[in-house]
Amino acid sequence: MAASKEWYVLHTYSGYENKVKENILMRAESMNMSDFIFNVEVPEEEVTEINEGEKKTKIQKTFPGYVLVEMVMSDESWFIVRNTPGVTGFVGSHGAGSKPAPLLPEEMDAILGKKPAQKVQLNVKVGDTVEITDGAFSGMTGIIEEVNEETQKLKVVIEMFGRETVAELDFLQVNKQDF
Repeated sequence: MAASKEWYVLHTYSGYENKVKENILMRAESMNMSDFIFNVEVPEEEVTEINEGEKKTKIQKTFPGYVLVEMVMSDESWFIVRNTPGVTGFVGSHGAGSKPAPLLPEEMDAILGKKPAQKVQLNVKVGDTVEITDGAFSGMTGIIEEVNEETQKLKVVIEMFGRETVAELDFLQVNKQDF
């Protein structure tokens, strides 16, 4: 029975992910290994930074220092990929000569299958004052009580009708106020 193609994770020098991808594909072609090495991916995501009310969108690597390769694991394909310049090793191999474990299909679906939600980097901390730019409290200012990077939400204390009220807001709904 012939081995099937599966996804593996490579550890690379950070900043060399795209070069490693290019090198692996070139080596697969030049060494007639296209029937064993199929696809190389450098997962990326779109990130929006908000700095002084200005939104900037950029693409950044989801897993810096890692590259995904879809291949049929054989002694020759393993050797070619492992010895590509910039590759420091396979993730999940234990020892110099051992073959790594492939990613599970559901792990690959999580990495490549679904387009990740856009992440926003908001340079704020608890105690900072923000202006609310969107939603029911638009135009008001408040003080950050809690920052949750994972959910991309803030808890902001605002004053309404002489009372303090806590509002939960998305990162995209505020601008940091500098006084």
